[in-house]
Amino acid sequence: MPNIEEHSRISLARTGKDYAEIHEWMDRDPEKKVEHHNVSRICEFGSIIRAKYGDEGLNEYVQHIYDAVMARYMMGKEIIGTAISASLAYHEEIQRLIKGATLRSKEWPDS
Repeated sequence: MPNIEEHSRISLARTGKDYAEIHEWMDRDPEKKVEHHNVSRICEFGSIIRAKYGDEGLNEYVQHIYDAVMARYMMGKEIIGTAISASLAYHEEIQRLIKGATLRSKEWPDS
């Protein structure tokens, strides 16, 4: 997930303002971070942010949440992709070993 400085850089590039206060409010306090990123509270927190920072600040607040969610999604996608690849490779190896064992067993003389 982007850290406060990365979120501020993204805002600066997008708007010309870093909105560091918003990003610090969102991420600084570990006990409040989950609450501040809760999408069900966007209207509640959004109205406070809009009153203080205007529509552009509100957009940066919502964008902060979006960027954080997308970063987690991409991280999860990568982890799942790696796990699936490893699982498929394992399955293919097991199938190769079973096939090899079956071929060898056909070569054994009947008793």
